[in-house]
Amino acid sequence: MNFNVRRRIVAGAIACAVAGAALASSHREAPFITTRPKVDGTDFYMFNSYEAGRTGYVTLIASYQPFEEPQGGPNYYTMDPNALYEIMIDNNGDGVEELTFQFRFTTVDQGLSVMAGTKSVPVPLTNIGSIGPITTSANSGQNVAETYSLTLVRGDRRSGTAQPITDADTGNTSFPKPLDNIGAKSIPDYASYAAGFIRNITIPGCGKPGRVFVGQRQDGFVVNLGETFDLVNIKYPVEELAPMGMNARQLAPNSLAGYNVTSIALEVPASCLTAGGDPVIGGWTTASLRQATVLNPQPESAKSVASVGPITTSPTGAAVQGGAWSQVSRLGMPLVNELVIGLPDKDRFNASPPKSDAQFADYVTNPSLPVLLQVLFGAAGVKAPNVYPRTDLEAAFLTGVAGLNQPVKATPAEELRLNTSTAITPIASQNDLGVLGGDLSGFPNGRRPIDDVVDITLRVAMGVLLSPFDGSAKDPDPASDASRQLHYTDGAEPSPANYLAVFPYLNTALAGSPTSAND
Repeated sequence: MNFNVRRRIVAGAIACAVAGAALASSHREAPFITTRPKVDGTDFYMFNSYEAGRTGYVTLIASYQPFEEPQGGPNYYTMDPNALYEIMIDNNGDGVEELTFQFRFTTVDQGLSVMAGTKSVPVPLTNIGSIGPITTSANSGQNVAETYSLTLVRGDRRSGTAQPITDADTGNTSFPKPLDNIGAKSIPDYASYAAGFIRNITIPGCGKPGRVFVGQRQDGFVVNLGETFDLVNIKYPVEELAPMGMNARQLAPNSLAGYNVTSIALEVPASCLTAGGDPVIGGWTTASLRQATVLNPQPESAKSVASVGPITTSPTGAAVQGGAWSQVSRLGMPLVNELVIGLPDKDRFNASPPKSDAQFADYVTNPSLPVLLQVLFGAAGVKAPNVYPRTDLEAAFLTGVAGLNQPVKATPAEELRLNTSTAITPIASQNDLGVLGGDLSGFPNGRRPIDDVVDITLRVAMGVLLSPFDGSAKDPDPASDASRQLHYTDGAEPSPANYLAVFPYLNTALAGSPTSAND
């Protein structure tokens, strides 16, 4: 591929900023959201489905609840029944949602008890017997059950036309969610058990059925968190520094390898997402909470909440929520709030819609991470590009890239953008560096689970797109030529073996106890 073409295609894959921020795709990315892990979006993926026989479909995956420890019982990682989880689609480039998929969750305590002497006493566990393989919550040993509803809103997500999405096989409007992977004695074959919760869905106004799955999966994001937090304490931050024969991208641990997340996965016909003949869509995920919360409510305080709007009560009775929805989490392009948005504005970014992103433009054009890396590794030849404003970072970040994933009419807005007409790269041929590695169906043209967005981001931030590198009058910064061509890495590389080739693509959740039940 011609370098100038590649430069246009990947320009703006994402900007890096904020010294000391986490190189994690939205794990604990803003001060407020650290207090609400159930609504903390960790990753958002959007790509043309590459499962065999699913050409013409788009997969959308929004993962929530960072750092789920597999052994995290007895109260596992249920979703928040008082929250609204949403996936938005902008299909005309105006920075506003035209389609919104809304998920609401319900948790039911079955009230299982045992006879202790002469008294029936409620048990403290999620289950008291073996579970599965089943596809409904009805099981004599299951004490806690989750279900969810799925709604499609056309137009404004709060005032548009809302219609229920139903199970294509049963017509039900309520979908079951599997238990988390407690362990092999509780759920002997978790992979088969979880697969039973993949449902065909009827989407209003769509001529073909889609699919949905909500449940616990392995965290698919790969990053060397600990050493990065420690002032980028990475032995070989660029491939060229590693000894001959060593792959610097495989010399550091994946800090998320032992954790699960809860993933909301949708597969929708591309024709049901696009509009007006434009194959490009933008997408992002959000979570919202009610504006007012009363903890441990008494009847009087509950009435005061009711005065500000609709109220919902938690299953435990520990809180009452009321008022309008307030957005507290947002994720489109990976690494934005972590590495682009400054600390004073992180919570504000999470609460803002894409159409308002002009207020954050300075964080894109004047990133600080390159300066930090120069301070830390200047002796090794690392030099921050002395080019401001960094216009090379703007295209995909705000508008999409002409010829790749820019809509016909593009209003500047931070969204993950996908050209649904791009040819699919078979899974065996996918390059984890995405477009930067010559794979046009990868990041930033959407995002697949395999895409190493950390390494891509580091290289873009350090100026790989600021061509030419020839010292000529057109060279934007001859002094940084050598540094701009280095292969920056956090040392942790995704492995294709850790992902599925079929929907929902993220791997089976890690078990909380040994893989075989004790006899």
